[in-house]
Amino acid sequence: MTEKVKIDVRNLTVGYGDYVLLHDAEYQVKQGDVFIIMGGSGCGKSSMLRVLTGLIPPLKGSVVIDGTDIANASMEEVQKIRTKSGILYQSGALFSSMTLAENIMLPLQQYTDYSPATIRELASLKLALVGLTGFDDFYPSEISGGMKKRAGLARALALDPDIVYFDEPSAGLDPISSHNLDDLILEINQSLGTTIVVVTHELASIFAIGNNSIFLDAETKTILARGNPKELLKNPPNEAVYKFLTRGEGK
Repeated sequence: MTEKVKIDVRNLTVGYGDYVLLHDAEYQVKQGDVFIIMGGSGCGKSSMLRVLTGLIPPLKGSVVIDGTDIANASMEEVQKIRTKSGILYQSGALFSSMTLAENIMLPLQQYTDYSPATIRELASLKLALVGLTGFDDFYPSEISGGMKKRAGLARALALDPDIVYFDEPSAGLDPISSHNLDDLILEINQSLGTTIVVVTHELASIFAIGNNSIFLDAETKTILARGNPKELLKNPPNEAVYKFLTRGEGK
């Protein structure tokens, strides 16, 4: 059976005004992928994520998500796609004046007609899903960095999204917390069937969770490689990809 294409990127140019970060990008994200967007600093990883989530328009090309080209869609159509996706930002981006439960309740209050009691119950369920049972009434300042990432993920999952985007999820975490977050990402992908898109340069995470990827290159401003990261390590298509994937190994 043919795998469903969840995100189809064609002839995409990403940049700001006259400044081009990446040109002529083409790739597909399949339903259920853990898709890695990787590359060195300044290659356009985070800008690519902003285009995928509709936060900035591309300079050229199309981004088709579930049949809708968000690069050329109305604001109403883009908003409909956004409600089917979640984002975990680098810092977690929790509202400091709200408890963890209140942070998760916010999108449910904005985009559903559920009763207050149901919304509160769903917030507790999402916190339990990420291993934060009993932390409903804690404020972000009262928990660790790893727990903030988990709470941010619980909020990203509030509306049961089809796609969850991660922007450098391991940033600021110690190795154990980073490993635990990787495990949680895989668990959500496998148990819920959620399509995952991760921007990262962390090799441990890339090899632990990714089954598909693209490698962005700042020098050529193109995609230099596509495919499973482990396969790219075994058979690197060029020197830039080889050097990136063998950092710190003395090769």
